[in-house]
Amino acid sequence: MQYRKQNDVLGTVNRGNPADSGLCTLCEVECKGKCETWLSSMLGRKMLYPRNFGNVTAGSANVVAIGVGYHALRIQGYAYDSTGLPPGVGDSPDDCVFPKVDVRTEFGREVKTKCRVPLMTGALGSTFVAAKYWDSLAIGAALCGFPIVIGENVVGVDPKSVFKNGRVVESPELDRRIQSFLRYYDGHGAIIVQMNVEDSRNGVAQYLSEKYGDQVILELKWGQGAKDIGGEIQVTDIEYARFLKDRGYLIDPDPYDPTTEAAYRKGAIRSFARHSRLGASNFHSAEQVYEDFLNSIAFFRSLGFKRITLKTGAYGMEALALALRCAADAKLDLLTVDGAGGGTGMSPWNMMEYWGIPSLPLHSKTYEYCQILKQRGIQPPDISLGGGLGREDHIFKALAICAPFTKLVCMGRAMMIPAFLGSNIEGVLRPERRKQVNGNWDSLPPSVAEIGTKPEEIFVAWETVKNKVGTEEMKNIPFGAVAVCCLVDKLIAGLQQLMAGARRFSLPAIRREDLMAANRETAEVTGIPYMLDAQNDLALAILKK
Repeated sequence: MQYRKQNDVLGTVNRGNPADSGLCTLCEVECKGKCETWLSSMLGRKMLYPRNFGNVTAGSANVVAIGVGYHALRIQGYAYDSTGLPPGVGDSPDDCVFPKVDVRTEFGREVKTKCRVPLMTGALGSTFVAAKYWDSLAIGAALCGFPIVIGENVVGVDPKSVFKNGRVVESPELDRRIQSFLRYYDGHGAIIVQMNVEDSRNGVAQYLSEKYGDQVILELKWGQGAKDIGGEIQVTDIEYARFLKDRGYLIDPDPYDPTTEAAYRKGAIRSFARHSRLGASNFHSAEQVYEDFLNSIAFFRSLGFKRITLKTGAYGMEALALALRCAADAKLDLLTVDGAGGGTGMSPWNMMEYWGIPSLPLHSKTYEYCQILKQRGIQPPDISLGGGLGREDHIFKALAICAPFTKLVCMGRAMMIPAFLGSNIEGVLRPERRKQVNGNWDSLPPSVAEIGTKPEEIFVAWETVKNKVGTEEMKNIPFGAVAVCCLVDKLIAGLQQLMAGARRFSLPAIRREDLMAANRETAEVTGIPYMLDAQNDLALAILKK
């Protein structure tokens, strides 16, 4: 189906073709607006409402749902009752208001990780865009109290990493990323470090254990939604490409090949792709993978890791079941299930378009398999769902579709937009920091200037952040981190409103029954009742009484 590029009600416009998340399929760091996420990164919860109040009326354009996806789920509203109220809070109309909805969550098997909001980032690894905007993302996550994931290959691509006897002993870039988060960490959220084949070979787990211990969570990577091959980046310098090949990576085309070098010198070849390896290529049955995985977890436990998670991608049903069973039996703290539709910094385009299971069918099956484990007396792992999610309704739907197992909703590209925008604004207003924050603008575009010309005018969360860190420390907070807080303000206020409408005043109160399918096809795929069938038995009981 085709999504609208323009929303006249909110005053938003997508530069490119919009995805289900509301983001353009191709999101550029220098973008001057103004999609919904982009504007929300300044205006926060104001973006929940139609523009120009007092001079307009508005009506929904979403009256027909075609195809299967999160867009084809609708949220139930209820005319009475209230559930999930905190202890000591009554059920009067004065108490049952949306600002009192409790959106705190926690995940973990034996050690609980507390979060202020049910969000986490996708894995932000060795792509240059992740490195450039890391401080904004990490500090924003710490200030808001949700987990952020350092993705794969950060150690391997860093020219300043030092190895001895095949193991990393110094990793300035990895240290920078961890410490950026920890500086503002207050006990909520977490810094999670992902590992792939190359990271395991490079001894990243040992390095983390020795230097940071329980301050970090270890994440093993089986896959992601955007592709079913290893992580990738592009480099334009042949010497850097050779350096990466010497580090043990697959480089395409081969930078040492004389024909390749000649084409590079003449300008025909302008970039090289660095690829990571596929995992588990030497195993030929689910049983072998299971046994090796549990042995790996035992090894990581022996290093001292108390919290370990797993991320899997949009593979078929066998791989999903295997990930769930491995995570359950190994007593992992979280399993992230990333559906096709998940974004990335680099992936073969048609692979992204046509491989794997889309998010909603995959997430629906995750619930079914969790139920099977539970019925057999096996405790399912806590779940995070991701893959093209970017709005507050997505958060509610993802929490409900796999309730009560979903603890977090994973957002990748959506969380990067405020980092881009904030950095561009900071580069204009603080030109001495433009290079440091990777700003791309020479002046404020009209889309920003019409909001304000000072940071305290532009960012709705500015005073909130200043109140948290203090006036003096505010000088060290990247504008991109403030923009992250603005976006989270909008997402969480919107989530609270949806939860209040469903009369769920805490996250554990959310149920699958709070969703309806807008078409029969989505009902069949998800097991969520078609909207005219949902609660019809209750309706008939009233009418026939």
